[in-house]
Amino acid sequence: MVSDDQSGQYPEEGKGRKAGRGALQVIGGAVPFVGGLFSAVAGAWSEAEQEKVNRFFQHWVRMLEDELKEKEQTIIEIMARLDLQDEKIQARIESREYQALLKKTFREWSGAESEDKREYIRNILANAAASEMTSDDVVRLFIDWINLYSELHFRVIAAVYNSAGITRGEIWRKIGKGKVREDSADADLYKLLFRDLSTGGVVRQHRETDYHGNFIQKRPQKKSLSSGTKQMKSAFDEEEQYELTELGQQFVHYAMTDLPVRIEYAPEFTDAE
Repeated sequence: MVSDDQSGQYPEEGKGRKAGRGALQVIGGAVPFVGGLFSAVAGAWSEAEQEKVNRFFQHWVRMLEDELKEKEQTIIEIMARLDLQDEKIQARIESREYQALLKKTFREWSGAESEDKREYIRNILANAAASEMTSDDVVRLFIDWINLYSELHFRVIAAVYNSAGITRGEIWRKIGKGKVREDSADADLYKLLFRDLSTGGVVRQHRETDYHGNFIQKRPQKKSLSSGTKQMKSAFDEEEQYELTELGQQFVHYAMTDLPVRIEYAPEFTDAE
């Protein structure tokens, strides 16, 4: 972590302008398409602003360095899980289609804000190289899901997996949540989460199918004519059953299934501090 002491870690005030310009040159060189923008902005800063600007860029450069380390670590972990002696896999990872998946993933790296999400991305790319279970169009959708959904979404997906017919109430308990009021923010969030996953094609209400896989229409239930106060359906309903769609099943296979490591390695990512 960057400290705010005056031990010489930051340039003196008189050297601030030069250091700020130096930071811009480094960043502009690392990211060429923004170099011109940085050069133009640097000229607008006064001497008094340079110290704060220099601090900002030190934090930002460190953030970029951390992001590059994460990307490098992910690529190494993917390669360690692939049989590079397999000509089919070798051709796959060198193909334009697979390279496009890599570019898409690392261009949208901001979605990997946690270690769990980083591992999901690694698993997707590794399985996409080693498996032909689904098309690259579907794999791109899975990468989008990593950005779109939260870790709570993925915990629900994992809870539904291999538990076809599970209810919302059972899922809530399975992910370790306690009892809350129906009018609470947690209940609203849970309902929103199911709307996200349902409209996104990840989960659906359990349906019976015939021999050919066609869905059988449910018989309409007769409405009760009894009087009295009617309550809305609970966010933690214990009647309607849920299951993963085929897309959801394949997502679990690609994102939540870790290929065994074929080559052991020791990352050399150590902090300089």
